[in-house]
Amino acid sequence: MNPAIPQEVDKAVPFVPDPKLLQLRRHWIFDLDGTLTVSAHDFEHMRRELGLAPEAPILEALQAMPPARAAPLWEVLNELEFYYAGKASLMQGAAELLQNLHDHGRQLAILTRNTMPVVKQTLRACAIDHFFPLEHILDRDACIPKPSPDGIIQLLSFWQADADDTVMVGDYLYDLEAGKGAGVATVHLDTRGNVDWSEYTDIRVENLGQIIDYLQEPK
Repeated sequence: MNPAIPQEVDKAVPFVPDPKLLQLRRHWIFDLDGTLTVSAHDFEHMRRELGLAPEAPILEALQAMPPARAAPLWEVLNELEFYYAGKASLMQGAAELLQNLHDHGRQLAILTRNTMPVVKQTLRACAIDHFFPLEHILDRDACIPKPSPDGIIQLLSFWQADADDTVMVGDYLYDLEAGKGAGVATVHLDTRGNVDWSEYTDIRVENLGQIIDYLQEPK
């Protein structure tokens, strides 16, 4: 939900991914807001409503509070997230990528720092809920939130899958850190085209449709 301040990409040092890294991987885990969907969240408005400092990481700030103080704020946060979820739209290339992966028998999952009601609302608003069985969705209450790799490790166990057969796709540093922590391949969706988290990134794309190119056999 709150990425670290990125470094800009050094255009003089090209980022050269392994073109075969994703071809045969059968298990795909996606972040939701900002990755599969264009988030409508106004995080600074949410922080003001919660009485948090600008740029404070929301989940971590509430978790650090005494439970009695945090409890009503969690309720406010849930209401705000649900409101914004209904305004989400589908990220460019998401439908095509998900359909391609589904048609080729890949397992699809979502790992998010949101709650399940918010996830369901977002998926319905973007008409992609049919790609994700509920047991393949982990929210912040089902695991230790990203950047912890806990959610990915749980999904690997559920699937009985290996890390080298799995991909984590996300737009934030937390997604990439979680992926690297679990030992899976990481794809950074960098829609601005100028964010450098290369230490945690195996492949960087500027739109999700570009991932389909990495699934094709080289000519």
